[in-house]
Formats: sequence, C-alpha cells, structure tokens
Amino acid sequence: MEKGNQQFRILVIEDDAAINRVLQLELEHEGYSVETARDGLSGLERALKEPDLIILDLMLPKMDGTEVCKRVRAKSRVPIIMLTAKDRVPDRVAGLDLGADDYLTKPFSTEELLARVRARLREKNPLVNTIEYRDLVMDRDRHEVKRGGQAVSLTAKEYALLEYLLLHRNKVHSRDELFNGVWGSDFLGDSNLIDVYIRYLRGKIDDGFENKLITTVRGVGYTIKD
Repeated sequence: MEKGNQQFRILVIEDDAAINRVLQLELEHEGYSVETARDGLSGLERALKEPDLIILDLMLPKMDGTEVCKRVRAKSRVPIIMLTAKDRVPDRVAGLDLGADDYLTKPFSTEELLARVRARLREKNPLVNTIEYRDLVMDRDRHEVKRGGQAVSLTAKEYALLEYLLLHRNKVHSRDELFNGVWGSDFLGDSNLIDVYIRYLRGKIDDGFENKLITTVRGVGYTIKD
C-alpha cells in the first residue's frame, strides 16, 4: 500500500502566473499531484472536489481568497494554507479565524512552505511521510529504510536516489534526469555517476531478494515500477 506523497492531491489557487508555476513544479518534484487555478471562482470549483490540501492566495480576481475560504469551510475540512502579502498580526488572525489552518506571508521560502504542507498532511494522515512499496518501507521522518523487515544502511545520496525513484515510480529516468533530480543541475559532475550509485543501491536493497525493485531499461535509464 502506498503512503507516499504521490497519493496526495494539492490544489494551488494563485493568480500570479510565476508563483503558480513555481509552486506547481516544486510540489510535483516532491511527488504530489498538483492542480492549479488562477482565480477564485475556478479555484472554488476545484476546491469543492475535495483535494487533500489547498494553497490559497488571498488577493484573487473574480472571488477573493477570504470568500473562497469561507465557502470551502462551509462544506469541507480540507487543510488550507493561506498565502498573502499582508503580514500584520490582525490580518493573520483574520485569515485563521476564517478557517485557514496555516498562514504564510509573501515573499516566502519554498522550503518553509513544503515543510508546512508536510505538517498539515501529516495531521491528516500520520503516515504521510512513509513510503511502502512491496516489502520496502521508507520512513522519511526518521530517514530510515527497511526491506523485508530488515534495516538497510544507505548513504545520503543512496537514500536520495532511492527516494527519487520511489516518488516518481513507473517513469523511466535517464541518467541526466536522475543526476539533476538528486545531485542538482548546478553540481559539477558526470551523469555516469548514476550507474555507480545504482550499483551501490542494488547491492543493498536488491541483492539476496528474488523480486528486484530497480529495473534497467536499456538505452534509456532506470525505473521502479508497479
């Protein structure tokens, strides 16, 4: 049973195209399924379809965020994180009194927003930061991995590579994609390093097991697939 990020649907209601797109990309990179809206009316329509979490800007065309929040709260307890340029205490209190679960002022740190998303989803589902796949369990809070009930000791990069493959299952990733996704595009290195780390990872999570988790697609790259 999967308890990782990809089962969670997040709705971003933000009229600023650049912020909207950045949030979508960052959340998708974390493995979430993301839907976006650029105005309050279309955002409300999507919000009433019960996503797992809503990121809601206050200043929206057609219907402002306060009205969206009130209407959603009348029908749903979905977690809502408000985004706004208003940073006065009365504004924050008013947002929370409307029914928002959290409040973040612009400009904000993406890392902080992602942490708040994880916290709100964890409240909704305590296993949000656990990924179970076949007989492998990754506890992302404790940074621990077990296969067949036995602890697997991974280096930081081995763990990050396994996490990336698990969060983006059923997609075949080229070496360059994995290199950029795990090491980062600004890291000066050779994407052939992926082959080395795949070999290390297989030695720890696949050797000795009949069912292999990591699949090589010749001429393309690597994947973990259902």
